[in-house]
Amino acid sequence: MDFSSVIKFFKKEEKKVEEYVEYEETLLAKVGYAILRKIMAPFVRLFWIAEVEGLHNIPKDGAVIIASNHESYFDFLCFGSISPRKIHYLAAEKFFASRLWKPLMKLTGQIKVDRQHPDKTKVFQQVFSALNQGRMIGIFPEGTRSPDGKLLKAFTGIGRIALKAKSPIVPVGMIGTYEIMSRHDKYPKLKKAKIKIGEPLHFKEFHDIEHDHKHYKIVTDKIMLKIAELTGEEYPHIDEYKEEIEFK
Repeated sequence: MDFSSVIKFFKKEEKKVEEYVEYEETLLAKVGYAILRKIMAPFVRLFWIAEVEGLHNIPKDGAVIIASNHESYFDFLCFGSISPRKIHYLAAEKFFASRLWKPLMKLTGQIKVDRQHPDKTKVFQQVFSALNQGRMIGIFPEGTRSPDGKLLKAFTGIGRIALKAKSPIVPVGMIGTYEIMSRHDKYPKLKKAKIKIGEPLHFKEFHDIEHDHKHYKIVTDKIMLKIAELTGEEYPHIDEYKEEIEFK
């Protein structure tokens, strides 16, 4: 290897370090989240929350991932209003471009996901960084709101994050948020939702092995089956590795 090749190698490695994106919560988000929660949470609980089960299943501290079905814009508002811990959701890029939603995204420290960009490296970096800081991350494995209130096929990103981070996954079933405000509605209705929080999933059997798409798919399906169990719905999208999924 000649000297010029060595220089190019170190420049390439230096660029990788520079491009690494850590999660940094701004002062605005720290203060904003606290203020918004104090103002909005009681209002949301009063008008839109009927019942909450399993709140004790959320670890009091340390890294944790909340995995929930996605029926409505009200999913993250409802969960955030009852959560004992601050939660940082992965949110679509359109929310950060919206005049209405952008201030809320910034004030609460959510993580932007550009769904049109094929490379999600920087998103994963921020997620792992936030988890390394002992934060609670919120993910909707389906990636978008259900058009009919039924469970959609989940993306395997949740499986990848779960196995790489080795953080507990807490499955959550949102019941009734579709009736509050579906993706077809312009305004919310005065109806109430139920939130069911399951026991943490750990997937320790996968921790000390080399991972591939098969493992991500199996873990994703197991998470979605737990969410289905909590919501009382069917998850009909398990089309491979059926013999390796525990149906409980």
